[in-house]
Amino acid sequence: MRASLGVRAPKAFLKPVLAAVLGASLALAAMPGFAADSGKITIMVGGITKMVYLPAKLAEQLGYFKEEGLNVELLSQPAGVDAENELLAGAVQAVVGFYDHSIDLQSKGKEIQAIVIFGQVPGEVELVNAKSKDTIKSMADVKGKTLGVTGLGSSTNFLTQYLAAKHGLTSAQYSVLPVGADNTFIAAIKQNRIDAGMTTEPTASQLLKTGDAAVLVDMRTMEGTVAALGGAYPASSLYVQRVWLDKHKPEAAKLARAFVKTLKFINTHSAAEIAEKMPKDYYGNNKALYVQALQNSLPMYSPDGRMPKGGPETVLKVLSAFNPNVKGKHIDLSKTYTNEFVDQVK
Repeated sequence: MRASLGVRAPKAFLKPVLAAVLGASLALAAMPGFAADSGKITIMVGGITKMVYLPAKLAEQLGYFKEEGLNVELLSQPAGVDAENELLAGAVQAVVGFYDHSIDLQSKGKEIQAIVIFGQVPGEVELVNAKSKDTIKSMADVKGKTLGVTGLGSSTNFLTQYLAAKHGLTSAQYSVLPVGADNTFIAAIKQNRIDAGMTTEPTASQLLKTGDAAVLVDMRTMEGTVAALGGAYPASSLYVQRVWLDKHKPEAAKLARAFVKTLKFINTHSAAEIAEKMPKDYYGNNKALYVQALQNSLPMYSPDGRMPKGGPETVLKVLSAFNPNVKGKHIDLSKTYTNEFVDQVK
C-alpha cells in the first residue's frame, strides 16, 4: 500500500505544479524585454529592404552587433505601424521605424524613446502614376484621387495627410489605400490601383527608371524636406519602450555604439562600397540601379545618430496639424528621444 501511495502521490501533485510553472513561463515570455534577458535582442524593422532602414542590416553585415557582444535578431514587417504593435505587445525589444511613432504613442499614454536617429529627413518620395501626372501637378490636385501608403497609421500615412492638408484638403476628400512597400507598391502603380503614393528607395528609383511614375514631392534631401515640411524631420530611428530601457541601459549603449559606427561607415564610404556589404538579394540582377538609389539616399543619413536640432518640433507640428490623437495634447518631447547613449560613443 505504501509503495502504491509512493508512486501515485507525486503524480497527483505533478499536474498542478507543471501548470503553475507553465503559466509563469508564459507570463514572463509575454513581458517586454524577457527575450533580451535571455541574451537575445529582437529588433523589428518596418521593411528591412527599405533604404531608410539600411543601417539595421548593414550593422549586422559589418559585424558590429557581434563586436559589441550582442545577440541580435532582425525581423521585418512591411509597415512601421505593424512593427510598433509588435513592440507594444512585448514580442520584440526594439523597433527600427520612424521617430514620429514616439510622439503619437505618447499621446496614447505609451512611453517610447528613440535612442539612435538614422535619418535626418524622411527619405520618402510622393510619386504620381505616369497616367495621372498630367492631372496631378501637386498635392493640391489629389482631391478625389486614391493615394497609396504602406499601412494605415504608418508614417507614410501621417505625411500624406499633412501634405494634403497643407493644400487645404481634408482626409475625406481623397482615398488612402494601404499597398505596402517594394513589389506590392510597384504593382499598385502599374495596375493603376493608386493615382499617387509615398514610398522610399530603392522602389522610387525602380519606378522612375521604367517611367511608370514621376516625382511629386521629394523628401530624400534636407532641401526638399524643408520645402515640404518646414524643417528637419528626424525619421528612421531605433526606438524602445521606456520600461525596457530603464532595465537594459548596458544593452542600449551597445546598440547605440553599433549603429553610430554604422552611420560613420555610411558617411565615409561611397554608395558602391556600401552596396558591396549588403546581401545580394537586396539588389538582385540590377546592382547598378541599387547603387544609384543608394546614392540618392546618402544625404538623409545622420552622421552621428543624434537628434537634429529643431527636429522634434517639426515632427510635432506635422502631427498636430491633422492627427486627432496629438492635436491639442501636451506632448513632452524630451521624453520621446534621448541622446544619452549616442553621446557615449567616442
